[in-house]
Amino acid sequence: MDHYKLVLPEHINHYGHLFGGNLLNWIDEFAYITATVDFPGRRFVTVAMDNVEFRYGIDNGEVLLFRVEQQRLGRTSVTYKISVFGTVICPEPEKVLFSTNMTFVNVDSSDNKQAI
Repeated sequence: MDHYKLVLPEHINHYGHLFGGNLLNWIDEFAYITATVDFPGRRFVTVAMDNVEFRYGIDNGEVLLFRVEQQRLGRTSVTYKISVFGTVICPEPEKVLFSTNMTFVNVDSSDNKQAI
């Protein structure tokens, strides 16, 4: 599932690039939205995010494309690969600016794991 986000001045750090915490927040949000759409009625919580490595600065005004693809489906968990691309400012539109895997677990109202 694809999601988009505009990088605004309030998202920029003191070096003039996107603050990494904002990017991580958006990744968590978009992966959660995808899991919720893929498995309606389930109650997911984030349990893991793989390798976080910021390789490229992302500038104000960039429109980011977040591509969220299911990687693994377990009995109680689902893992998504999230790839982030620039669509406006980045000179190479197919260049992955950031990627990671996120794992969610389906829980009941008492926060116990339950089958998806």
